This record gives sequence, structure tokens and C-alpha cells, in this order.
Amino acid sequence: MTEPAASLGAAMEAIAPGGARRHILLCTHGKCAPAEASQQAWKFLKRRLRELGLADVAQGVLRTRADCLRVCRDGPIALVYPEGTWYRQADERNLERIIQEHLIGGVPVEELVFGRTPLGD
Repeated sequence: MTEPAASLGAAMEAIAPGGARRHILLCTHGKCAPAEASQQAWKFLKRRLRELGLADVAQGVLRTRADCLRVCRDGPIALVYPEGTWYRQADERNLERIIQEHLIGGVPVEELVFGRTPLGD
């Protein structure tokens, strides 16, 4: 059964995608890191974004669990848009830095960055 458009609209409104300042994708099922480490990183990311009041709010941060970002080494791999900043070793310690310095402060954590693929205009 297809969900009514009003319900989908309400779901979209709840996550405030149009007003997000950034979107972070985290690889959680690929070969880049042990599954346990990836799951732990995902749980940490969700919890910290909520604790900091950045989840499901205007000017907040969207988060997406990705099955695989196709960079199968040095993970967990994270990707932050709109800048298209790719991060290696996105464990709890490094995710905290990414959250504080990049997602909030707007400055990428250069020592963890291994690529950039910004969205086009």
C-alpha cells in the first residue's frame, strides 16, 4: 500500500532537508572497516547529532547510513555535502572532530580528508 502524499510531506518536514547546512553519509556495511566498528561509529554519529541539537532541525545536519561508499579501505568512510569532503577513519574520536570542526565550524579536518567531490552549481 502506498503512503499518502500528506504523510510523506510530514515525514520530509520532520527531517527538514531543505534547511540543512550539511549532510553526512557514513559507510556502515562495506569492506572499509570491520562491521562492528562501522556500526559503533553510526550509533555515535546519531547520538551526538541529537545531543548537539543538530538532528531534524532547520540549519541542522542530515545523516545517512550508506551500505557502501565504494572506497574499501581506511574506514569507516564518511562523506560530507555540499562540499563533497571525503574522510577516512571516521571512528568515534575522528567523528567528534568532524562534527565539531566541519559540520558545526565549517572547516574540514584536513588530516583526515582524502578527496573532494563538491556538488555542481
